[in-house]
Amino acid sequence: MAKEGAQRAEETEQMIEKEGGREAAEGGAGGSLRAGDAKEMRAVVLSAFGGLNKLRVSKKAMPEPQEGELKIRVKACGLNFIDLMVRQGNIDNPPKTPLVPGFECSGIVEALGDAVKGFEIGDRVMAFVNYNAWAEVVCTPVEFVYKIPDDMNFSEAAAFPMNFVTAYMMLFEVANLREGMSVLVHSAGGGVGQAVAQLCSTIPNVTVFGTASSFKHEAIKNSVTHLFDRNADYVQEVKRISADGVDIVLDCLCGENTGKGLSLLKPLGTYILYGSSNMVTGETKSFFSFAKSWWQVEKVNPIKLYEENKVIAGFSLLNLLFKQNRGGLIKRVMDKLLNLYNSKKIKPVVDSLWALEEVKEAMQRIHDRGNIGKLILDVEKAPTPLMANDSTETSEAGEEEEDHEGDNENKERMPFIQ
Repeated sequence: MAKEGAQRAEETEQMIEKEGGREAAEGGAGGSLRAGDAKEMRAVVLSAFGGLNKLRVSKKAMPEPQEGELKIRVKACGLNFIDLMVRQGNIDNPPKTPLVPGFECSGIVEALGDAVKGFEIGDRVMAFVNYNAWAEVVCTPVEFVYKIPDDMNFSEAAAFPMNFVTAYMMLFEVANLREGMSVLVHSAGGGVGQAVAQLCSTIPNVTVFGTASSFKHEAIKNSVTHLFDRNADYVQEVKRISADGVDIVLDCLCGENTGKGLSLLKPLGTYILYGSSNMVTGETKSFFSFAKSWWQVEKVNPIKLYEENKVIAGFSLLNLLFKQNRGGLIKRVMDKLLNLYNSKKIKPVVDSLWALEEVKEAMQRIHDRGNIGKLILDVEKAPTPLMANDSTETSEAGEEEEDHEGDNENKERMPFIQ
């Protein structure tokens, strides 16, 4: 542990000396840069909404912290299914492009804005970011930043915030999970699915039903009580085991699964929608997939909910953080989660590590539902020559020459690192 601490201290000092972090911290928000002093960084840039060819690694001006913000030298970033939907423009009120995607990262504090308390330069942290996470440097408000436990590495830290906070909020804040209850979770092999399974194991006698692609079953069979193929008739399978159904349904699919989930609820049960991945079928946004998913959603009758004593809810962590100003609530949840981590009761599952230049291949893996746990962009990982040539572009965002849409299909899939 002492050796690790010394290595981290040496690494931090080198970073601070290189980037002038001490001067930025002493100068508060950093002020305006002098002409010719602007520093650059690498970042994944989405030039326009669409397919994988809209992503490039480009040089951008390095941000400086404003009042109440921290500047973080990023070590790792998390990839989530919502990032794929953002790339396609498949979300409500999408921001203007070009933009830097990503909502969570981990790294080392490099500079402090005015009025920041509780953190020091050199602290190892993980953070939520309202876009801009897939870059070498980010700035984000202090309320969205959390210190990393000593024995948690940067990849695990980048895999922690979105997945575990989402899982905890749904189970305990929305559905009030208690001893002896039962839970159905879709995409049980994904990052949130594995977080749900681990958190359920902290409560006695909780039965977890999970759906996942059959090739994932061997790897995740010990994390859930009952596991079904995602294409099987899971409603009948669940009722064969539990005739009354389940207490909680966690649905990230939407479409026809909404009606199925509601039909499985016991009296006083809770159905929670936290995603709509069924709307994503191809590389680009599909109006047909959107319309089909919307059409398949069972139209909810409040009177029927009243008569059957069922609860239907929705959960969006990003809206809770960035639109509804519940950072204080999320901080309390993070404190509870970190206590569970320090007690060895939960641990992030990392599927694979990818260089920034390999973001297209990483995103394709999410699209193919091939991951078990979380995909991580490792900022310091060297890319393979193939992906470096394909994804690196040093010109201004939005001006790069685009690939043909079909090019990606002919390229060899890159191996991933566990």
